[in-house]
Amino acid sequence: MSISLAVELIRRAVFLALLVGSPLLLTALVIGVLVSLVQAVTQLQEQTLTFLPKLGLIALVFIIALPWMLSQMVAYMTGVMRGLSTLGL
Repeated sequence: MSISLAVELIRRAVFLALLVGSPLLLTALVIGVLVSLVQAVTQLQEQTLTFLPKLGLIALVFIIALPWMLSQMVAYMTGVMRGLSTLGL
């Protein structure tokens, strides 16, 4: 395996990790900002108020996005295994 092939595989793996994790991270970001805005307006500073909505919506987004996430990861691993088989490893 050449250095350029290893670098390309790592680059694609990092990109895939960012792509697959982005729906969950964006959901947490949006919900965190919205709940913080509500807390600032109402002056209600309860710590569990930010945690519970974030947990529930991230779980919902995870369930909805899971088939897409798995298909992306399976496609990456299939490409990696096919690439390794052409190298004779």
